[in-house]
Amino acid sequence: MNNDNTQRLSSQSNDGEEEVGGLLAAASDFARGVLESIQALAGTTACKGVQIARLKDWAIANHCWLNKDSLGTFSDRGSENEVYASLDSKYVFKLNDFRYSDDNLTQFFYRITIHNQLFPDCGYSFLGLAENRDGKVCAVLRQPFILSPTEASLEEINTELECLGFHKEDDGFFTNGNYDIFDAVPNNVLKGNDGHLYFIDTIIYESGTGGRETYNSLSPRASKV
Repeated sequence: MNNDNTQRLSSQSNDGEEEVGGLLAAASDFARGVLESIQALAGTTACKGVQIARLKDWAIANHCWLNKDSLGTFSDRGSENEVYASLDSKYVFKLNDFRYSDDNLTQFFYRITIHNQLFPDCGYSFLGLAENRDGKVCAVLRQPFILSPTEASLEEINTELECLGFHKEDDGFFTNGNYDIFDAVPNNVLKGNDGHLYFIDTIIYESGTGGRETYNSLSPRASKV
């Protein structure tokens, strides 16, 4: 990472969430502009690859194109995220490959926004973009590190989401009629040493938009059911 990008990441970590939230909105607006242009010219919303390529150029121009090696120590690889632990153990960084966005990135930005509203204690901060170990362009997301976690039980997850107004449709799948939550299972929901549940890695779609079909077609977990 060059010095400009190192300073960018540092300033976002130290100066609060206003700039980081603004960066998410700016990236979302840029991606929406690409979508609208392609839709006007070609009459299609299938433009995820073009959006990702254009977002890389946008990130470089706006000094938020990051080097994954500066984020910390590689920790894990899930279905959509490459995970790094910060050296000070305060954060985890996730390189999200936009897998669950279907044919354009609208779903990705929607999901991050709704996740942060529903689960602010483990909200995502959007820091920019980077290439993962496979060379794919990814969103760089930061989450707080959960101290001394254990996996929440299915009963605890069900109870917590019911308190938030959701009801269970299937294992790991909950809805409140506005939002559908998938992958709400123990390894994606942690119980901290403070007794609180942290929904660190769920999939969220707007209800009635075909989220269940999209999730079932893309998720390795669903394909095993």
